[in-house]
Amino acid sequence: MAKYRILIKPSAVKEIEAISPKKDRQRIVGRISKLADNPRPPGCEKLSGQEKYRIRQGRYRIVYSIEDQDLSVYVVKVGHRKDVYR
Repeated sequence: MAKYRILIKPSAVKEIEAISPKKDRQRIVGRISKLADNPRPPGCEKLSGQEKYRIRQGRYRIVYSIEDQDLSVYVVKVGHRKDVYR
C-alpha cells in the first residue's frame, strides 16, 4: 500500500498548538502521522452528510478528508470532543 501525503490546514495547526497538555499534543501528532500508512484505521468514522472522517485520540477528535486519487490526507480540524463539530 502506498503512503499518503499528510496536509494540515493552517487553522488546524493553531488548534494543535493550543492544546495545553504536551502529552496530548504529542499523541495527536503521532496519530495524524499514522494516517499516512492507513487513512482509514480501525475506529475511524465517516461523518454524515460530508466527505470527511474522524478519529478519536482521548478527549480530542481529528477531522480529515481523504483524496485517494492524489494519495493525500487533509486534516481540517482538531479539537476537544465537545466543540469540534460546531
